[in-house]
Amino acid sequence: MIKEISKDMIIGDILRQDPSIAPIMMACGMHCIGCPASQGETIEEAAGVHGLDPDDLVDVVNEFLENKYSEKAEA
Repeated sequence: MIKEISKDMIIGDILRQDPSIAPIMMACGMHCIGCPASQGETIEEAAGVHGLDPDDLVDVVNEFLENKYSEKAEA
């Protein structure tokens, strides 16, 4: 269970801990997450390849995670 990510984290590690993050990353334009090469890249490295701002991507994913875990706590 992962509750927060940072741009220096490896994509494969993140997705192994919480596969529900994959659609969020894809919706942000990170369509490479299924590629074997991306599994060893950091969010910052992969975002750079795709012309994305890694800080924006991290913010979106962390907001998703915050909402996900706050909903579970309320249930």
